[in-house]
Amino acid sequence: MIRTLDEVIKMAKREIPCMMAVAVAQDGDVLQAVNAAAAENIIRPILVGDKREIVRIADREGIHLNDWEIIDELDKMTACIIAASLVRDKKASLLMKGFVDTSCVMKAVLSKENDLKKSTLISHVAVIEVPGFDRLFYVSDSAMNIDPILEEKEEIIRNTVEVAHALGNECPKVAVLCAVEKVNQKMSCTLDAQKLTAMNERGEITGCMVKGPLALDNAISPEAAKHKGIESPVAGYADILITPDIEAGNMLNKSMEYFAHAKKASVMMGAKVPIVLISRASSAQSKMYSIAISALIASVQERSVCDE
Repeated sequence: MIRTLDEVIKMAKREIPCMMAVAVAQDGDVLQAVNAAAAENIIRPILVGDKREIVRIADREGIHLNDWEIIDELDKMTACIIAASLVRDKKASLLMKGFVDTSCVMKAVLSKENDLKKSTLISHVAVIEVPGFDRLFYVSDSAMNIDPILEEKEEIIRNTVEVAHALGNECPKVAVLCAVEKVNQKMSCTLDAQKLTAMNERGEITGCMVKGPLALDNAISPEAAKHKGIESPVAGYADILITPDIEAGNMLNKSMEYFAHAKKASVMMGAKVPIVLISRASSAQSKMYSIAISALIASVQERSVCDE
């Protein structure tokens, strides 16, 4: 099982790198991350965007574009559509958001022309390495689904479990987070957590162990779980943290990054290929980790298709 993001980079290296389309590539951090991933033989990029600006920024950053393909397109929305079409036409097996709003990328992915949706729901998964812990955490959803209902939380779990599986965690422990660890009729998130736990016990959600409701402390701290008298293999040892809504997810994600100085990567799941989609404010290193995780997931998906 992969336990650090640096291990992800090692595992994502390939003899034949993934082709990755970058939508609106004219950004210094994006190009640095792409360059680093290409140097590690993880990906080979197709840059879509303002070619003149891409070349100018690359020159400023000391990045040699070598023989990378650049598709010149000044309009950002059109650049996103072109990048998504490269995936549709199987000319790329990864899609990365560059310096553009998330909504533009998602419109291109979900357009009738490209039709890249695979599951019933696309969700954001943050993979976070927190100092002092012996494992990676998978936090969802902090960037896509605002106030998911029960059925959507079910899909969010499935998407997140797929990421954990790709990183070698064969049966991740899933904590459905709430403010409390007891079911409260006035708190709908606790009712959903109880139902999701039951669905897992009935075999409707597979490949993981689900427990909820759990508060954050008794999800990740064995001492807190013991103090509260919670008996579950998940309590205190959770790998996946499913948050009740986008506000909670976003705050948890960013508090780990800024308060705990955690390393972070992000990927969008539920489309036909992984989408590297993280904040424009994220560092080049975070973007590099995100590319590596997405490439690793794509590699696992490709092997699965071949096995079928």
